Amino acid sequence: MSKLTGKSVAVLATHGFEQSELSEPVEAVRKAGALVHIISLDGKPIQGMNHDEKGEMVDANNAVSDVSAQDYDGLILPGGVANPDSLRMSCEAMQFVRDFFSKHKPVAAICHAPWTLIEANVVKNRNVTSFPSIKTDLLNAGALWDDQEVVIDQGLITSRNPDDLPAFCQAIIDEFSKGEQARQTV
Repeated sequence: MSKLTGKSVAVLATHGFEQSELSEPVEAVRKAGALVHIISLDGKPIQGMNHDEKGEMVDANNAVSDVSAQDYDGLILPGGVANPDSLRMSCEAMQFVRDFFSKHKPVAAICHAPWTLIEANVVKNRNVTSFPSIKTDLLNAGALWDDQEVVIDQGLITSRNPDDLPAFCQAIIDEFSKGEQARQTV
């Protein structure tokens, strides 16, 4: 039996997500046995990016308004600059993220995705990393920032950029297999 057999994972993203930061974690958790749903703001396909070039369109399984954190065992937030900036403007997306924390479920965010965590107000006193350009934003939100390829804080998994994907994907599998985390709360 694979580490994530019987687990379901939500991936919350919208237009402008970094292609590899969605595709590689999705492939990793699927290979580990998880059922994966791509959740977009409106349930429609979303446009990926390969840095500043358009990537592939990805089909969404559901709109964020049609799902609940209760239905999933973990949440993945891919980066890209436009993706988290758009997500943090959606009240429904922010509530979806907060619900994972209030239900003590693991959350993984890479690159610029911690912007979403800042807006959801879930980073205060948490150990995190991110793309360097949002370090100050995280510090101003009360996070404890460290320049490491992956930082794990009681079910919150963060990484800096696509170069960190191998460590990030392994950390997701390890943390998601543990399930609920007592400190993972709003």
